[in-house]
Amino acid sequence: MKLKFLFPLFLIASCVQKNTAIAYLKGIGSNPIVGHAKFIETNDFVELIVNINNAEPGELAIHIHEIGDCASLDGSSAGGHWNPTDDNHGKWGTPPFHSGDIGNLIINDDGVGKLVLKDRFKRWSITNPGKNNILGRAIIVHAGSDDMQSQPSGAAGKRIACGSIN
Repeated sequence: MKLKFLFPLFLIASCVQKNTAIAYLKGIGSNPIVGHAKFIETNDFVELIVNINNAEPGELAIHIHEIGDCASLDGSSAGGHWNPTDDNHGKWGTPPFHSGDIGNLIINDDGVGKLVLKDRFKRWSITNPGKNNILGRAIIVHAGSDDMQSQPSGAAGKRIACGSIN
């Protein structure tokens, strides 16, 4: 009798499609910052969860960059902000803004920061092979905060951490 009730719950749970991508963040040069950015695509939207450790307290800009290459000593191999819609730089959710304009991450006195962002604008995808696919791009953490208006990158400062999105 109990199985009759469990089977419909199983069917409902199996209808939710989840796909994930992750970027393991590592400090550039001698910067000790580490962390990860996890993207979870669930049917209608992508959620981003970023966890950072060993960072200087304050506000740090975080963006998606064009190329998932973190090999250069200054992070420049990741290219510029990812901007498939060719919009001006801005604040996430307030058009115009780059698809890579995630915003700022608050780092506490223990050097830890967490950010959660949901893309309800359908700017990001893991499964769609089109121009909004985030796979093969990079997450960059910058040394300063993003002012949300300076072009083309928000005057966020040098690149201090990088991770390729896979």
